[in-house]
Amino acid sequence: MAEHFHEDSVAAVAVRIDVEHPEGLVFDPHQPQLRVTDLGAVRGDGVFETMYAEAGRIRKLEAHLERLGRSADILDIGLPPAASWRAAVELGLEEYRTRGALPEELTIKLVATRGVEGEPASDDPAFAGTYWALLTPVTDAMRATRGQPVAVTLLDRGYDSTAAERAPWLLLGAKSLSYAVNMASLRWAKDHGFDDVIYTTSDGQVLEGPTSTVLIVTRGADGARRLITPVLETGILPGTTQGAIFAAAEKAGWDLGYGPLTPQDLLDADHVFLASSVRLVSPIARLDDAELAVDDELTAELIDLLAEDLPVSHPLD
Repeated sequence: MAEHFHEDSVAAVAVRIDVEHPEGLVFDPHQPQLRVTDLGAVRGDGVFETMYAEAGRIRKLEAHLERLGRSADILDIGLPPAASWRAAVELGLEEYRTRGALPEELTIKLVATRGVEGEPASDDPAFAGTYWALLTPVTDAMRATRGQPVAVTLLDRGYDSTAAERAPWLLLGAKSLSYAVNMASLRWAKDHGFDDVIYTTSDGQVLEGPTSTVLIVTRGADGARRLITPVLETGILPGTTQGAIFAAAEKAGWDLGYGPLTPQDLLDADHVFLASSVRLVSPIARLDDAELAVDDELTAELIDLLAEDLPVSHPLD
């Protein structure tokens, strides 16, 4: 299908999934596709995942598919089976190969919306919504940020640490399309001289970044290193990047921990990082007004651990 794409449009590949094409159908992402009444567009009523592929190998694929399914369950959105998503992504990769230029690095976004209200796309609930995979080359600008120190500010997320259990309708822990608050917080941070954000609860617990997971590293008196990340019970998104790093770190003999973390814990840690699928690992050099230590060798080691791409698990699985 490469002949249907204009020369300036070949950077991105899109594949839709529907009941007639359960293994995907390539379409031109630069042409109109989505109905203006789709609830994903008008209400943010949908879920998504963002994955990273290197040389055609998708990292943490199963973990992302499991989290997509978990998010869809939380929102009660019908979802095609995992086999359909796998086939659609592979079709996208094959489209690049057909064009003769599979990018070395790709961002792969999987999106599922509730579809058009009152007009399900299929009688089969698994295909009643709108579904697609979008593959785009990782930009040079994104690659340049990897491993680079960042300045981060703490922002109140507006709920306390018990909200996830007390108010499940808030959809905490789901990766939904409703990202307006996340994007607003990043804009606020940049307007005030910061690169990124770490959210906190109103009762003082550390949560996550708008697009990342928080990791801290501490060293014991015996030199043993310990990786800690916030507890999932606060309603944060289970981090696939964090989970992959933890799996490889445990194999390498690191101590691991999930615990309620406070801003003071971040200040007291030896090092603090943000982890995400495409940006990988970013050390925090400044947290509000406090300067934090950065260890380039440790940052590189965490990125190397992530590259092992071990199966991801979390304590709530």
